[in-house]
Amino acid sequence: MSETVVVVVPDADILASTVAARLVVKILDAQAVHGSASVVLTGGRVAAKVLRSVRELPASAAIDWSRLDLWWGDERFLPSGDPDRNETQAREALLDKLPLDAARVHAMPASDGPDGDDPVAGAARYAAELAASAEPGAALPRFDVLMLGVGEDGHVASLFPDHPVLQETGTTAATFDSPKPPPTRVTLTLPTIQSADEVWLIAAGPDKAAPIGAVLSGGHLPAASATGVQKTLWLLDQAAAAKVPTRP
Repeated sequence: MSETVVVVVPDADILASTVAARLVVKILDAQAVHGSASVVLTGGRVAAKVLRSVRELPASAAIDWSRLDLWWGDERFLPSGDPDRNETQAREALLDKLPLDAARVHAMPASDGPDGDDPVAGAARYAAELAASAEPGAALPRFDVLMLGVGEDGHVASLFPDHPVLQETGTTAATFDSPKPPPTRVTLTLPTIQSADEVWLIAAGPDKAAPIGAVLSGGHLPAASATGVQKTLWLLDQAAAAKVPTRP
């Protein structure tokens, strides 16, 4: 059964450095056990701070960056290099400064990519890339850790409350009517998220307190379904954790 752990730290800066330290250790441990590591990145302000913090950690020098696969949980369907793309933000914060194997950096499709302005084809292309990296006969590779931000409405990736994409059973999906702009996106589905060994839900700020409190009190927002096979880890600052139920 998946273990759920809630970690609360004082503020967003400490949260970023805490997540970064955990991520470096997780990558090192995965490489020691499996020979390589596989991480799913998220977007947003805290995610960019996490990646910048990874750069500053001396222990990150122990990582073999050529044996790391990087994926994304979702992406805005915009042209390559657009500043609003999660990929662009991650490259600027960290990735472009690392000796990564370019073939193992699995960016989600852009609107000026090989499928043109067709997010359905782009989602199918990403599903094929996931399958190509998996063991024979499997649809998904191993994800050692899958990181997610939590929205003010309790969404994760591009899986919004009461949205039909929550019912998707494939590994990826396109959405055309995201309530948060831009409306067109590509996202991993809930079954894909739930396949990860560990899922980390990362949030900072008072605007996240209500949905996080609701989820951890048994509510049914999308974030409640974002669970890891081995562990579900909530990494929060004090403001985001303000409505987390206290332990008996």
